[in-house]
Amino acid sequence: MNVAIIGPGLIGGSFALDLKEAGLVQKITGVDSKPAHISRALQLGLIDEGASLEDAVECSDLIVLSVPVDIIKSLLPRVLDMVKGSNKIVADMGSTKLSIAKQVESHPSRGRYVALHPIAGTEFSGPDAALKGLFMSKNVIICDKQLSDRDALESVTTILAATGMKISYMDSSSHDLHVAYVSHISHITSFSLALSVLEKEKSEESILTLAASGFESTVRLAKSNANTWASIFLQNPKYITEVLDSYLEKMTLFKKYINAGDSNSLIELMNKANEIEKILKK
Repeated sequence: MNVAIIGPGLIGGSFALDLKEAGLVQKITGVDSKPAHISRALQLGLIDEGASLEDAVECSDLIVLSVPVDIIKSLLPRVLDMVKGSNKIVADMGSTKLSIAKQVESHPSRGRYVALHPIAGTEFSGPDAALKGLFMSKNVIICDKQLSDRDALESVTTILAATGMKISYMDSSSHDLHVAYVSHISHITSFSLALSVLEKEKSEESILTLAASGFESTVRLAKSNANTWASIFLQNPKYITEVLDSYLEKMTLFKKYINAGDSNSLIELMNKANEIEKILKK
C-alpha cells in the first residue's frame, strides 16, 4: 500500500522505517511544514517523496498524522473531509486523545479514523531522531475502537502487529487520565528539576562534577522538544492538573518530614513508594 506520513520526525519517521522493514509499503509520501525536514527525511530514506497534504492524501491508502497534538486536532477534520466516500484510512499518533476525539466525534468520515498512541519515543525530535525498530515490543493504545469502521480497525491492527507492537484498547478519557500519571508528570518533573538546578548552579562545571546516573536519568526528559510538550500539556489540562495536585501533596509531605527531622515518617513514605516495583515487574 501507499502511506502518507504527516510529520516524518521521531515517531512518524520511525514508523516509516518499520513499515519498510516489514515490507508493508510500496511508497511513503512525506508532508511537513518545514522543507528542510522533507529534504532530510528523503536523505535518510524515511520517505520516498515529499508532497503537499492534498497530493499525499490523494495518492495514499493510509494517512498517518504524527505532528503535535494541537495540530492534529485542527488537521484531522480537514483530512477526514479529503477521504470522504473512499476506503482510505486515517490514523494519528498523538499523546493525548480526548480533545482530538471530541473534535471529530460527529464527522461523517469518523469511521475511517483509528486513534493511536504508541508508547515509545526518546527525548529527541525531527527526522534525524527516527530509529528503526523503535516500536518493537512496545505497547500501542487504540482508543475508541468501536467508532472505527471494522475494515479500518482490522487493517491498522494488522500493520501494528507486523511492526512488533503490542496492542491494547482504551476509551479516550481513560487514556488521557492514565497517560497524565505515567508520562506527562514525568516530563513536568524533569523540566522542573532542570530549571531548579540551572537556577541554583550557575557554574556548569559544578553540575557536571556532581551529576550521577540518577540525576541524568531524571533530567533526560528535559531535553524533549518544548513545542511538542507544550501542545500535549495544553490538550490535557484537567488530568494533568489532577496529577500535579497529587504530586505536590507528596512533595509537601517530604518537605514536612525533612524539616521536622522525622526519620520514621520519611522511611514509611519511601517504603510505600518502593511498592511501585511490583507494578513495573508485571
